[in-house]
Amino acid sequence: MRVAVFSTKPYDRRFLGQAQGCVAHDFVFLEARLDASTAPAAAGAQAACIFVNDSADAGVLRALHALGVRLVVLRCAGFNNVDLAAAAQLGMAVCRVPEYSPHAVAEHAAALVLALNRKIHRAYARVREGNFALEGLLGFDLHGRTVGVVGTGKIGECFLRIMAGFGCGLLAFDPQLNPECVAIGARYVPLQELLARSDVVSLHCPLTPRTRHLIDAAALQAMKPGAMLVNTSRGGVIDTAAVIGALKSGRLGSLGLDVYEEEGDLFFRDLSGQVLRDDVFARLLTFPNVLVTGHQGFFTEDALAAIAATTVANLDAFQATGRAAFPVDTDKLAG
Repeated sequence: MRVAVFSTKPYDRRFLGQAQGCVAHDFVFLEARLDASTAPAAAGAQAACIFVNDSADAGVLRALHALGVRLVVLRCAGFNNVDLAAAAQLGMAVCRVPEYSPHAVAEHAAALVLALNRKIHRAYARVREGNFALEGLLGFDLHGRTVGVVGTGKIGECFLRIMAGFGCGLLAFDPQLNPECVAIGARYVPLQELLARSDVVSLHCPLTPRTRHLIDAAALQAMKPGAMLVNTSRGGVIDTAAVIGALKSGRLGSLGLDVYEEEGDLFFRDLSGQVLRDDVFARLLTFPNVLVTGHQGFFTEDALAAIAATTVANLDAFQATGRAAFPVDTDKLAG
């Protein structure tokens, strides 16, 4: 099967190539993101393989369908960037990688918590300049603190296990209870209670219409004063303008982000020689109590190998049976 792979990086070529089995697919690697202007590059392909910041809206899907593309293969878990209703109407299949390495993202979230708390990013910069003063680097013991997790799927579960190891009290919020999280010691509570009682709030929920701007001005006001907020899920779960307001007022103690609401024009590229045109993002970077990484939570060898293997498995199954191994049910999820 000919597959147009959008948003290609060198590691995509490496891991997808290694994952090829007895069924050899013809990968056409494209550095460009998928959008209306780049969709024609999929001409001749039966599948389009896309990543988190590619756009598969209705117009793009119609363009791909006209070119003969019948399968959209997401090499990630989230599918908020695909218009499922349009895909269903066009008869296009959509599949994803429902699980790769939940440990990778959970461990990265824990790294953000530790770095923010103990000011590791600021300490590193100081020591490099010969400044060994400790003023301004005061942290707190995680042991005995309360950690609230919003979204208790596999990643949230892994993060709770890590925090349990530090001796934290554990609160959880999710419409669907995960028995494994209860066994770890997490107590499910309403979102407002979790926000009010948690010293650290970590977001691990998907981006859906219901969770968009879940953390808005009201939610931030409900949080424990001086608490830490960490987001490794999707940028749209947080209202960035509201978060900046909470940082300015001191209501929010610190912020760790691996995702950003408008990251599509920033992340996965080297912009070090350019002026950042996103004034909101630039404002975030001015706060000493904010730590941002460029959507690298998934970026481990283990996770990339698993993503590639599942992506190839989806392609193999679709070629053999007309149905991917891990489909997104467009009929049920559209709209």
